[in-house]
Amino acid sequence: MNPEKIDYIQNWLFRAREDIAVMNRLSDSEIEFYTSTICFHAQQSVEKYLKTFLIYHDIDFPRTHDVDFLLMECQKIDDTNFDLNLKSLTEFGVSVRYPDDFYIPSVKETKEYLEIALTVKSIVESLIPISKF
Repeated sequence: MNPEKIDYIQNWLFRAREDIAVMNRLSDSEIEFYTSTICFHAQQSVEKYLKTFLIYHDIDFPRTHDVDFLLMECQKIDDTNFDLNLKSLTEFGVSVRYPDDFYIPSVKETKEYLEIALTVKSIVESLIPISKF
């Protein structure tokens, strides 16, 4: 793999891990005050991890925040490891971030999305030889 691609993948992983760190920090504090923000970062991390997996496999994808679409693209490569239900995670990427689509997820729902994000992180990091990066 060429050095530019390795750097590019490292940058995607860095950004995905930033979202995970924000989620974890907020969930360790008063989670009930940060549910929509945690869910936003869950969506963002899943989006970035799935895109990283596709980039690693040289798969082009359109500019999108639709994690369900990205998941389907990943399933074309590996349908076993990506047998996941992302629930309504895509909705947290854009639409619920604005007052006209006001929605506050419950703590229970927030914890479910946090768990989904951590699962995707684990899957992608296990399938990409991170130690080489």
